[in-house]
Amino acid sequence: MAAVIGPLSLVVATLTLGGVVAARHMIGYADAQIAVQNQGYVPFSDAPIRYRDPVRDPVALAQKALDEGRATLAYDKDRGYLPAVLKLLGIPVSSQTLVFSKTSFQFTRISADHPRALYYNDDVYVGSVHQGKTVELISFDPMQGAIFYLLDDVDTARPRFQRAELDCTQCHIAAGTRGVPGVLLRSVYPAPTGTLTPRAPQYITDQKSPLGERWGGWYVTGALASATMANAATLPAAAAVTPADRRLPALGPISTRFDAAAYLTSTSDQVALLVLGHQTQMHNLITLTNYQTRIALHMLAAGGKVAATPPALESLPPATQEMIRRPAEQLIRYLLFSGETPLGGLDRRRTIAASAFARTFAAQGPRDRKGRSLRDFDLHDRIFRYPCSYLIYSAAFDAIPEPAKGYVYRRLLEILTGGDRNADFASLSAADREAILSILIDTKPDLPPAWRRHAAATGPSNVRTILKT
Repeated sequence: MAAVIGPLSLVVATLTLGGVVAARHMIGYADAQIAVQNQGYVPFSDAPIRYRDPVRDPVALAQKALDEGRATLAYDKDRGYLPAVLKLLGIPVSSQTLVFSKTSFQFTRISADHPRALYYNDDVYVGSVHQGKTVELISFDPMQGAIFYLLDDVDTARPRFQRAELDCTQCHIAAGTRGVPGVLLRSVYPAPTGTLTPRAPQYITDQKSPLGERWGGWYVTGALASATMANAATLPAAAAVTPADRRLPALGPISTRFDAAAYLTSTSDQVALLVLGHQTQMHNLITLTNYQTRIALHMLAAGGKVAATPPALESLPPATQEMIRRPAEQLIRYLLFSGETPLGGLDRRRTIAASAFARTFAAQGPRDRKGRSLRDFDLHDRIFRYPCSYLIYSAAFDAIPEPAKGYVYRRLLEILTGGDRNADFASLSAADREAILSILIDTKPDLPPAWRRHAAATGPSNVRTILKT
């Protein structure tokens, strides 16, 4: 799905939520509308991942409900299936973001006056183009990561989400997705037509990205847009960049504006984009930790070195420990927003008041006994008030195999109780650590026994004292 998730090659058509131009037209296809499904080589198809096996991601479950008559999709003559899809999957319209760069396999229908619309919740991403023939979806399975689907946007008695693998994995298993089936948010230098400026830099956006490298090719509603590449296109003099030219292409305000009436809402919300940048790479790191653990244990099992039950990490050979520990440490740092780029002092009240997405997102909870939630926003100098990812509650996080999940929980407890003073976590104040620890103890029922013992031994009132010692 090309806009959050950007293809890093031009081999076949892509399904990115913010990516590159699809290239069916480059190999003789005319309309670039139909993606190849379930054909050819797909990475991770073999044991232990078996990516092509049946899945239970939200879209797969929605299709099962449709098949059994427990759900329906109503077709709207003006909007197609999009409103019904969002409702069925529990995706808020307020999550809408708009990308005008031609970075989807339906690129012929994307322009500055008809940008591509993207919507998401914690588990599913949906892409739609103006008068397009296909709704594109990426849905996260707890064990397998990103699963790709297409829905023909033509009125029919039996609409069907069709799993599409080959075209999507060509670009969605790449460096930008950390080598696993995943998603990414891309920032490019677009021409006024939406085409990409040749040989110009392209950036992958996450919570650590400099503001000045974010959101190229996107419309953005909100004060933060002025500090980014948003709402702009390359000037005529910057139509191309030669390898010897070290200057970046010059950007100027885009002259064309889109017709807001053609979309489900009039905004491309800055808060939705901030959260999206965090969530995409968080999803990838969860999947990477899952895959690496399964692959490491499978390699040992093939040599007859591992019992049927997951062993303790410390009992494994050093090389195997490292294979599991490395992605887990990356996950922990990202989970706790290590190295997050400051937002530069936004007006929090005004930002939240202007963002229906912010209010909808924060209202979802869960909340601890003091009414605090990991979904509460800061939006002054960082995204969240309590910097620990809300995706710690996701089915994908819960599905991380042992011993990796036990290792992640053990390290989190060390960090949040002050046992780890690594500089990577210097941005976490004692108050931050105390709040995150207390919120998780109150709201995450499957925490390991060590967390419960810690809570019983210290009591909430003593946590802050422990962190200061």
